[in-house]
Amino acid sequence: MSSIEEIRPGGIRERRISAHSHIKGLGLDEKGKAKKIADGLVGQEEAREAAGVIVQIVKEGKFAGRGILLAGPPGTGKTAIAIAIARELGEDTPFVSLNAAEIYSVEKKKTEVMMQALRQAIGMRIKERRTVYEGVVTEFRPKVRKARGVAYGYLGFGGSELTLETQDDSLKISVGPEITEQLMSLNIKVGDVIVIDAETGTVRKIGKVKSKAKKIYDVEPYREVQIPSGSVKKTKEIIRVLTLHDVDLYHAAERTFFSFFGVFGTEREISDEIRKKTDETVKKLVDEGRAELVQGVLFIDDAHLLDLEAFSFLTKAMESEFSPIIILATNRGMVRIRGTDIKAPHGMPRDLLDRLLIIPTRPYSEDELRDIIMIRADEEDVPLEDSALELLTKIALDRSLRYALQLMEPAKIVALKKGRHKVAAEDVKEVSKLFTDVKTSMEMVEKYENLLVS
Repeated sequence: MSSIEEIRPGGIRERRISAHSHIKGLGLDEKGKAKKIADGLVGQEEAREAAGVIVQIVKEGKFAGRGILLAGPPGTGKTAIAIAIARELGEDTPFVSLNAAEIYSVEKKKTEVMMQALRQAIGMRIKERRTVYEGVVTEFRPKVRKARGVAYGYLGFGGSELTLETQDDSLKISVGPEITEQLMSLNIKVGDVIVIDAETGTVRKIGKVKSKAKKIYDVEPYREVQIPSGSVKKTKEIIRVLTLHDVDLYHAAERTFFSFFGVFGTEREISDEIRKKTDETVKKLVDEGRAELVQGVLFIDDAHLLDLEAFSFLTKAMESEFSPIIILATNRGMVRIRGTDIKAPHGMPRDLLDRLLIIPTRPYSEDELRDIIMIRADEEDVPLEDSALELLTKIALDRSLRYALQLMEPAKIVALKKGRHKVAAEDVKEVSKLFTDVKTSMEMVEKYENLLVS
């Protein structure tokens, strides 16, 4: 059986961080010990085991009033560990990522930016029956939009067609650019089992079909699942997680309660009165057994860029009734607290540090770097020859892991232009001459300091 339908969603609710979409958890065994390579993570065993202990404390409801600090050199997996903590707490656990510099670069007050981020990281889980499209992807064809009159101009995706199959049905679906962006962000491929909410257009990646899941280097970040049964288009009970910020926006817009499954896009600040009304609504739903609270994760990278007011705000937030798990990350040692002459560890006040469980991360070994590159090459669909893998590993060791990973996609393009489907060492060398790393760029700045505008 085969037919074609078109999905016109009412809105898009969630996006995934594609650079870490392969991470499924902390990769611990039943005794809480870290496996060398598991759940998309490599190395950092001690940090992952420490994170596992924190997850257990959170699940037991004993983490109130505290936070987490991930401290270590750049490129040592701090963001990955934060995401893994959220995954361990549940697939629908809200995860909000914020760079500390962002709160100073918008029109809203910094405390408002942080408050909205906090409330986006607290969820309300509701069960409901909804119409969905569920099946294994057997065909996926995105349509790229190009700019007129501009060579190689790229304007994003203009939509796509995909075919979903179950054990009993097959359906060809046309989707718009918003859903296509989600599919690309989730790195959807043939053999993936997905669910698309027919009303909102939200896409979830469930796993890979056992018979179609490819394994490269014995690393498989996604779980293997059976092909779903029944019709592709069906009505089923699904679990939706709405954030407190979603409900804030509903009250701010004075919409009917269930209309917040639609699009939100307000930039205005939200009053304390509105948030109080939201808290009352959420408490009522929880008391009636119609919903349950979900403690999510607020991850703040480059936390040393925050100032005393922001640190004070976070300290108070940790003690509040509705608080997410706050994870800070930094790569700094003894530095001044922003806006002061006070030097402190990691650029943070000591009274805040006393509330944080600090997890150190260390530089990766050469073998760990090689494994990480193999995982990312598989995830980004960049086939590597052994020579290219070894060169990228050397670049990661000598320069930086991020630089090595950034070279893979350009090297793939160079290889394809030469008629090859596998990236060779010569392709990596060629793109490394076109794109410099941070260290080389700094050396250039010093060399041509007198010629550059200061």
